[in-house]
Amino acid sequence: MSLKLDSIDHVVNGNAHIEGIDLELAPGSFNVLLGRTLAGKTTLMRLMAGLDRPTRGRILMNGEDVTGVSVRRRNVSMVYQQFINYPTLTVFDNIASPLRLARVAKAEITRRVHEVAEMLHIDHLLSRYPQELSGGQQQRTAMGRALVKEADLILFDEPLVNLDYKLREEFRQELRELFKARNCIAVYATTEPNEALALGGKTAVLHEGRLLQYGRTEDVYHRPRDLLTAEMFSEPPINVVPGLVSGREVTFDRSMHFPLNEDLGSLAPGQYHFGVRPSHIGLTPQADDDLELEVRVELAEISGSETFLHVGNELFSLVLHLAGVHEFRVDQPLKVYLPTHRVYAFDRDGAVVHIPSHLGGK
Repeated sequence: MSLKLDSIDHVVNGNAHIEGIDLELAPGSFNVLLGRTLAGKTTLMRLMAGLDRPTRGRILMNGEDVTGVSVRRRNVSMVYQQFINYPTLTVFDNIASPLRLARVAKAEITRRVHEVAEMLHIDHLLSRYPQELSGGQQQRTAMGRALVKEADLILFDEPLVNLDYKLREEFRQELRELFKARNCIAVYATTEPNEALALGGKTAVLHEGRLLQYGRTEDVYHRPRDLLTAEMFSEPPINVVPGLVSGREVTFDRSMHFPLNEDLGSLAPGQYHFGVRPSHIGLTPQADDDLELEVRVELAEISGSETFLHVGNELFSLVLHLAGVHEFRVDQPLKVYLPTHRVYAFDRDGAVVHIPSHLGGK
């Protein structure tokens, strides 16, 4: 089954929640909707499911216009953030409930429930009730109820947000494997760029109800069309420094100069926004074209086995994404190294004009 959104708008009380979205999802594809809170992810999935109707535009499944078709008449499943299970039903009966509503034969129900439960590693829990389960087991039960229908379209609205880190990692791996064997379309919403990268497939970046870019997840990450997409698809957000190209050099904030290397040599004279990802700036030089910057520590955030180091000087601030746990004093002087061969360039309107050559840029 294919799914096509054709010039979709959704306006509520005069406010545009979705604006001018054109998107086509291929049969058997795994798709991530990436965007911050209120970007329009849930609204877009509700439109895909038939829970809401667009103000303008059409929704087509397999080429058939289903814009006005209710969710009950579409073969769609949805998994939400919260664990939505029937407390008085066992795990088996929770998973089986949509099949019973569809009047599927008893033997077929038993076969499909056991198949899905085994796939989700909860086949030993089928006789238990939701209150006897851990959070991860409850979410697996809710996912089982969505998967057992063998729906053409399965929607995941940030389903792992309430789980701990280890469980989330396990689920991501299982989801990738799960959909390799299914021919349905899967759509997964998240606010986290790293989760989109871990899931792979294709990613649609949303911002304030608009679609910024859609394509293979790695391509969208490495080759953003504009500065806003680059900021959305980076955690922490990509560092941006204004600069001027003149002659054969780049100047940051009128005082810091470095020569236009071969990688940046095609840039015409003018003003740009230069972007570099936090993970690419280091505490030691790694390449001949590294730009040494003298800064002071503003904040060091330790997150698990990573450190987000905020530094700055009188001209600009930067964030470094460092592997491992590092301790720094506030206001501690440091030298950091920015690899100019990894720099993106965006014009004054935010459109990308240079992608680093090691990513196939020009």
